[in-house]
Amino acid sequence: MIELKQENCFFLLAEASYADLDYPQFFSPDYWQNVQRIIGQARGRGITWFIQGQDLFGVNASLRHYYRGGLWGKVIKDRFKFNDLNNTRSFAELRLLEKLHAAGLPVPKPIAAKVEKGWFYYRADILMEKIENAQDLTAVLQHQSLPSEIWQQIGRLIRQLHDLQICHTDLNAHNILLQVIDNQSKCWLLDFDKCGEKSGDFWKADNLQRLHRSFMKEVGRMQIQFSPQNWQDLLDAYHNP
Repeated sequence: MIELKQENCFFLLAEASYADLDYPQFFSPDYWQNVQRIIGQARGRGITWFIQGQDLFGVNASLRHYYRGGLWGKVIKDRFKFNDLNNTRSFAELRLLEKLHAAGLPVPKPIAAKVEKGWFYYRADILMEKIENAQDLTAVLQHQSLPSEIWQQIGRLIRQLHDLQICHTDLNAHNILLQVIDNQSKCWLLDFDKCGEKSGDFWKADNLQRLHRSFMKEVGRMQIQFSPQNWQDLLDAYHNP
């Protein structure tokens, strides 16, 4: 990875070759719109922009600006207290993605991160791989049940993450994607904002229970197809990968 600076903006590029591109513009939706590379968008707390980037990055990309949640988000929409550059949300998430990607976990390929620094605050953006032909589990489970092999794949994936001592602090059904290409199914993990290494094992069971609560919540809210046997298949694969 390479760090670069322009005035009050700091950039972290996953590959040195990206420095030969117009990298300060990577984080501007208007720029991508002007060069006719916007291929879609998704709305959540903000807008995630999807960008045609195969020739630039080897993959299509998703661009996300960081926003606050909760009550503070209504007052201070996208500003965060600055302490240390490496602990900013975009730099930390990109570095974690790089570690997980290098370890072979199915996570988006990291591309670049930006921090715009003010007096005591910063604003942040991240650019990473767009996972093609994929839906989050809740969208799939609204229309169909999934075979045990998929639940076992999810269990093994979470075990890989935990074996690396990475705690996904927002492990829920929406942050697991199911990708289907040529009738082959693959699960991916998303959204590693505010996640990181955690020592010991005491937290791992709680992390799994967080995921279980998420599924149960969506059974009531979205009527997804999720059974006790599905969860048992996941646990069996987690404990016997």
